[in-house]
Amino acid sequence: MAEKHYDLIVIGAGSGGVRASRFAAARHCKKVAVIESNRVGGTCVMRGCVPKKLLVYGAHYAEAFEDALGYGWGISGLSFNWSTLIGAKEKELNRLEEIYHNILRDSGVDEISGKGLIIDKHTVEVGGEKLTTENILVATGGWPFLPDIPGIENVITSNEALDLTELPRRMVIVGGGYIAIEFAGVFQHLGVEVEMIVRSDTILRGFDVSIRTMLHDELIKKGIRIRLDSSVTSIKQGSDGFSLQLDPTESLETDIVMYATGRRANTRGLGLEEAGVILKGNGAIEVNAFSQTAIENIYAIGDATDRINLTPVALAEGMAVVETIYGDKPTAVDYANIPSAVFSHPPVGTIGLSEHEAREKYDVDIYISKFKPLIHTLSGRDERAMMKLIVDKKTDRVLGLHMVGMDAPEIVQGFAVALKCGATKAHFDSTIGVHPSAAEEFVTMRQKEVSDR
Repeated sequence: MAEKHYDLIVIGAGSGGVRASRFAAARHCKKVAVIESNRVGGTCVMRGCVPKKLLVYGAHYAEAFEDALGYGWGISGLSFNWSTLIGAKEKELNRLEEIYHNILRDSGVDEISGKGLIIDKHTVEVGGEKLTTENILVATGGWPFLPDIPGIENVITSNEALDLTELPRRMVIVGGGYIAIEFAGVFQHLGVEVEMIVRSDTILRGFDVSIRTMLHDELIKKGIRIRLDSSVTSIKQGSDGFSLQLDPTESLETDIVMYATGRRANTRGLGLEEAGVILKGNGAIEVNAFSQTAIENIYAIGDATDRINLTPVALAEGMAVVETIYGDKPTAVDYANIPSAVFSHPPVGTIGLSEHEAREKYDVDIYISKFKPLIHTLSGRDERAMMKLIVDKKTDRVLGLHMVGMDAPEIVQGFAVALKCGATKAHFDSTIGVHPSAAEEFVTMRQKEVSDR
């Protein structure tokens, strides 16, 4: 059988891989194949951002119904059905996956099911068939990392948490990053007793100190137990759940254990090193500013490179690679001032430098506002919001903008445009606020604050 030849073979049909495939085929009229061993749509659409956000929405109603009482609503006879939520979530994922299939087909991309193995820089094998190509793009994403401890085979990750057949009564979540915090909020709001085991002395390492402190306090108020400076040394299954041995001598009983201890690049078994591609110590693919590996015609994007592991970044990297290869315009992604969010309860939005990062490079002024959101003046809920600006004293430029509170991701997305344009504190001060809103706090802060350091 004759070998099939392509201009571009993409390994991985996640957001970045699909974007690169369709634009190379449709815009540049190239013959493209995309190889995927799992569901088309990748981590974000099928195992991450989208289904997680749907569960976050579902969990939010627990507080929304309680808050309605303060506004005169009589709420009675309500009940929650986990199976209904999971079924609705899966129906939506099926709809989205079909859209991805249609996009690839309509763009003229050959969709190949299986695991791609790079034989050499111009050959990829899948399902026993060898395909030749001018260029290869690796977009295989990441996968949950599990430490090597006794009993680790008994745990679930975020992958399985999205498809539990029923809600447990008790749950331990190991980890203190955004995935751990988001799932802790979901399950706690749906009635599960949640306890978090965090190895470090803080949650959300790498985030601004005010975000970490504020969110920690809010999670505690909501009933989530957080053990800092703690780690699990072994997990044993019993007749009524699991027993976790904590370092050094303490134990903990629970019905289910979820690990959210980070993700690693999904690069094993692809033949990368054999083909001459250089991998970092954590398995991530080493690339230059144009997402090019050590082999000139092999590129890599997204979580597989462990740069900034966000779906919109993978999309931008995929587009940049296509422009670099086929647009006669070498394109590098600008990683400065990329906004991000944590869909916790309450949510987090952030862009720019943290206070710690800013102080290492600049002489800065700090502006912080902490307040009870207007909605809770009648709901009676004990929940506060925090908004923070970090400003370079010399240039007046806003270096960082951070928020904990309702609608934080939506608010920060808007301000991200301003920071990308180099907005100064004077620009913020001269902007008329929308009243009454939480967002107006960002343009009304005048008093310099002593920080939370």
